[in-house]
Amino acid sequence: MKDRQILEKYIPLKSIDLVLDLLKKHPCHLKIVNQRKTKHGDFRRLKSGQYQITVNNDLNHYRFLLTLIHEIAHLVTYKKNIRVKPHGIEWKMHFQHLMLPFLSLEIYPKEILVHLARYLQNPKASTDTDVQLSLALKQYDDDSGLNYIFELKPNSKFIHNNRIFEMIEKRRTRYECVEVKTKKRYLFHHNAEVEILNN
Repeated sequence: MKDRQILEKYIPLKSIDLVLDLLKKHPCHLKIVNQRKTKHGDFRRLKSGQYQITVNNDLNHYRFLLTLIHEIAHLVTYKKNIRVKPHGIEWKMHFQHLMLPFLSLEIYPKEILVHLARYLQNPKASTDTDVQLSLALKQYDDDSGLNYIFELKPNSKFIHNNRIFEMIEKRRTRYECVEVKTKKRYLFHHNAEVEILNN
């Protein structure tokens, strides 16, 4: 009952029974933690031999569910194939299999579902690498005041990790920017979230 009440705060209601079944089949300690800039969630085996999954508490319901299943797929992969690449073919297969019951309009809105189904054909280590899926998920975020870097125009100034940068130009797959204070140049992934400075 307690697990259900906790999950109600973080994932779509229609997904709760499916998630509880998964957690029963694959027992682990689920910790909901404060936001981490570098990841939405993680999986690890503790010294005690138990498994732990952490998921950030600031994710919208749809991203939280996707992140949780992503991490459960790591747990399943670890139990079945200990020595494999973290996001290799075994993980992809388990992730795809575990996500199938969730690919429903009762759980995900259509505008996310179409991109999610495509992403799952060959899932990557981070959903953020899929621009369309990332944008679809972002529509359901609380307004954080952040933008993706690809939304900025050249010469726009922005804050990232408490430093001020200026957009220079788009390269093939990254965005070249200069840190205003040091004049050093950096390449940003197109889905980097930044705070726009009003010029």
